Parts: sequence; structure tokens; C-alpha cells
Amino acid sequence: MKRVLVDMDEVIADPMNAMIEWYKEKYDREIDYSKMEGSWAFGFPEEHQPMIRTRLNEPGFFRHLPVMKDSQRVLAEINKKYELFIVSAATEFPNSLKDKIEWLEDNFSFISWKQVVLCGDKRLCVGDYLIDDHTKNLMHFTGKPYLYNAAHNQTVQGYDRLNNWEEVAQALL
Repeated sequence: MKRVLVDMDEVIADPMNAMIEWYKEKYDREIDYSKMEGSWAFGFPEEHQPMIRTRLNEPGFFRHLPVMKDSQRVLAEINKKYELFIVSAATEFPNSLKDKIEWLEDNFSFISWKQVVLCGDKRLCVGDYLIDDHTKNLMHFTGKPYLYNAAHNQTVQGYDRLNNWEEVAQALL
């Protein structure tokens, strides 16, 4: 059975829009999407970017993130056809570990704890397909890499891009 690895943040979970909503509510300032290349944090005013990183490290931030549209339905189908693993470089934000596990239990109950890999470097993960929004995770992948569309990777080329979960379904189902 072929193996599909799927990233969490900006692929099935939406921390960017959760952060933007929080920021607009707290500061009533706009975000500059044109500055997000490389990291969506760059879209926030420069003086607030360290605060954004601090917020990402707070316990509970990753616990109640919005789910990406159609990801639950498509992943349920992928889970029937492939060996599915959710892979997240979660140790960058150590407080996210418990949050991410509980978030997956709430939103993707068909995914077993045995199908979750929380790590620091995805190079140790092996599979046939990887869906991720960061090229740093795709460039060393030995299977078929798919770049999941995100605000921070709009100018990236050289990868097959999946813009939404309907396109994921077309590619893998």
C-alpha cells in the first residue's frame, strides 16, 4: 500500500487566518499579504512580528484552529486507499504538541494516534507522496512532493501545486 504524508499547518489546519483574526481584533490593523513571501508572519507590521512568534509558542494556540475546507472528507477517503500519516514539524513550537494531538482527535477522529508523526525535521519521514506548504520539507523528499498553496509560497515554482483539497482528491483519489 502506498504511503501519503500530509503536513498540518497551512494544509489541514489554518493558523494564519486564526492569527490574523486575533491580530485584527486586538490591534485593529490590516495585514499586508504582499509581504508574506517565505513566511506569513512577514505580513504583520514589523514591530509586531516578534509578538506573532510569541503567540505561536503560547499553550493553546494550536488547539482550536480552523480546519481547511474539504480536508476532512478527502483525508477520510485517502485513509481508506493509502497508508496515511499526518506529519508536523511540531517540536519547533513545543507547546503545540498536546494541542495538535487533541486538535486531530477532535477534527480527524478516523486518524489513529499511530498515524501521527510530530517531529523536528521531516527528512526522516519516508513515503510515496508528501503534501506540504514548505519547500524545505519537499526538497529532500524521495517520493512525489506536492506543494500545498499558501500565502507564503505564491512565487515558488518547480513543484506540482495543489491549491485546495478538491485538487488533492483529483491527484490522489
